[in-house]
Amino acid sequence: MSKKGLYTKTFGCQMNVYDSQRMGDVLKPLGFADTESPDGAELILINTCHIREKAAEKLFSELGRYRQIKEARERDGERTLIAVAGCVAQAEGEEILRRAPFVDIVVGPQTYHRLPEMVSRLGTDRAPQVDLDFAPEAKFDQLPANEANGPTAFLSIQEGCDKFCTFCVVPYTRGAEYSRPLADVIAEARGLALGGVREVTLLGQNVNAYHGDADGRSANFAELIRRVADIDGIERIRYTTSHPIDMDDDLIAVHGELAQLMPFLHLPVQSGSDSMLARMNRHHKIDLYRGIVDKLLRARPDLKLSTDFIVGFPGETDAEFQATLSFAREMGFVQAYCFKYSARPGTPAAILPGQLSEAIKSERLAALQQVLETNQLVFNESCVDRVMPILFDRPGRKPGQMIGRSPYMQPVHAMVPDHAFGDILDVRIVSARTISLGGELAVPILGSNPSVTHRGANV
Repeated sequence: MSKKGLYTKTFGCQMNVYDSQRMGDVLKPLGFADTESPDGAELILINTCHIREKAAEKLFSELGRYRQIKEARERDGERTLIAVAGCVAQAEGEEILRRAPFVDIVVGPQTYHRLPEMVSRLGTDRAPQVDLDFAPEAKFDQLPANEANGPTAFLSIQEGCDKFCTFCVVPYTRGAEYSRPLADVIAEARGLALGGVREVTLLGQNVNAYHGDADGRSANFAELIRRVADIDGIERIRYTTSHPIDMDDDLIAVHGELAQLMPFLHLPVQSGSDSMLARMNRHHKIDLYRGIVDKLLRARPDLKLSTDFIVGFPGETDAEFQATLSFAREMGFVQAYCFKYSARPGTPAAILPGQLSEAIKSERLAALQQVLETNQLVFNESCVDRVMPILFDRPGRKPGQMIGRSPYMQPVHAMVPDHAFGDILDVRIVSARTISLGGELAVPILGSNPSVTHRGANV
């Protein structure tokens, strides 16, 4: 079978990166293979995210560019299909077809396993193919095996959300919370380990709300992590995204039990003000968040935190914003994602009074980013002269350079032989920037083609 080019443009979070990889997997039997350019591709797939600001307008901007490619290929007697997937597709399927009638496929995040039959139908039927059903269990049952593609991998264990934060569209685009059966997750993790994966990131919209079936009983997230840690070859475990109210004592204990669970946790808070959190319908207060962090640090003293913040939420006062700045300084988050509030149609916050101007939101975002970047630089500089185990997973820009990840997700650049790809090596940190570290091997690699892992360094 001759190969057909598949060009994928992915917007958004790690869940979308995982989904894009899986869409590529389901299309392989039709002869599709990834290509780095949309020019000449037989299928252009845009995987969208509705969390980001002006997500729909960014999609239509992309579609305008791909329309030109499609029309140029048609003039040459060739065909390019354009597919829109993900949360924007789920939320605005009819609008996509109205504004961009040249789109061939619109598919939601729960039904992309049906892409092959949708593509096949387009061979005889020129009508756009649309599938926006909610059926996560069917999707996971019908996906092919998740193949390893390097030493790190994402593994989706949970989808959907029952929290209904007033700013968020996820419950409307991804549906209710669904957890995959424990045995299915463990089988996939074993397959990844056999393929050479050493670090697995467990994914879910509310990943720590996991409650998968385990032979008729419910297994919680802590049990799943323990089971993954028992798999030979899996040396690092991460997870994202978690919700504070689902950080139970069993999960907190796991952070102190398992060396494989990295000492870095993404725990979104969104605001440092209780009144703001109430309007956001976050189900937690700041003291609860502080208490969770205190428990985590007692279990794992070297743990560091990442978080999410939203600034300029409707009605946010100067005092509420100052509470957020103060909390960001207090907690010393070593990484953070912060966003200006952007209304999502159909969400409760979109019709709340007190919508703030873009100028105020931009000013507050800049002030918060300055605090967070200072926190990050202070932590990175504190890593200088420490020896850290680094998992090298991609080449650097300079000849002989590779890039890896520290236990705290910092990119680390070092001069490392190519054959060390996929190894976990002890690296002495020699320099620090706001978003990355520089290092040098603490122990020389001997031999011409070793596969060596140096462990035991303090992280």
